[in-house]
Amino acid sequence: MSGFSVFGTTDDRVEDVVCSGDRLLRTAAGLSDDALRAPSQLPGWTRGHVLAHVARSVDAYVWLLRLAHTGREPGPRADAATLSAAVERDAALSADRLAARLRESLGLFTAQAHATPAPAWDRLVPALAGWLHPARYLLLRCLRELETHHLDLGLGHGTDQWPDAYVSWALDDTLATLHAQGFPLASVEAVDLGRRWSPAAEGASVAGPGHLLLGWLGGRIPAGALTGDRPADHLPRPPAWPQPPLPGWGRVDDETHAP
Repeated sequence: MSGFSVFGTTDDRVEDVVCSGDRLLRTAAGLSDDALRAPSQLPGWTRGHVLAHVARSVDAYVWLLRLAHTGREPGPRADAATLSAAVERDAALSADRLAARLRESLGLFTAQAHATPAPAWDRLVPALAGWLHPARYLLLRCLRELETHHLDLGLGHGTDQWPDAYVSWALDDTLATLHAQGFPLASVEAVDLGRRWSPAAEGASVAGPGHLLLGWLGGRIPAGALTGDRPADHLPRPPAWPQPPLPGWGRVDDETHAP
């Protein structure tokens, strides 16, 4: 997969997650109970749901880091239904308690990342949906979780506040997936990053700041924020995001090297 190089070393990527997590924690700590119950930018979810989802997702990443470290499952793994029920429960917590819950999850992730030995970062671990990836990809998954859902709170953290390194990686990752799926985008240009991609031989051409391109591909920004060779309502609709990385590292049900 492309994109890892923009983050430098594993320590650099851990620090990116720490900084992103600190920003989200500062936002969460400033919420009142009423603000937490208000609707988020995600249909049907309050801000409490968003923060609860982030905390539970980070817990899942901690589980996978421990698996990579030891080669053994660190206890039972929560399935999708269990996680959904947990998010509903946690979303009803007070603002103080939910912020503390998120702080605890992020602290555990950071501690486990620092404790993970170098060889373990290359161990393949299974996403809940069944696709495999190296443990190092958890750092990028976690960063995407934090940055995207910080935006979803609707509290002023816009795509323009996404770090350039994150935007570059996520564009690489997303556009590689769309290329493998034959998504009809012939040209994508991030004018501020000096980067261009050609996901398909034919299709639409779009350009704009990298953060707006990523926001559109992630379903957070309307196509009208971009420039291109056709009207915004004639651009192809990006699939639900994030997608499993393609070309990727296989699936649990068809790979013999799964944990």
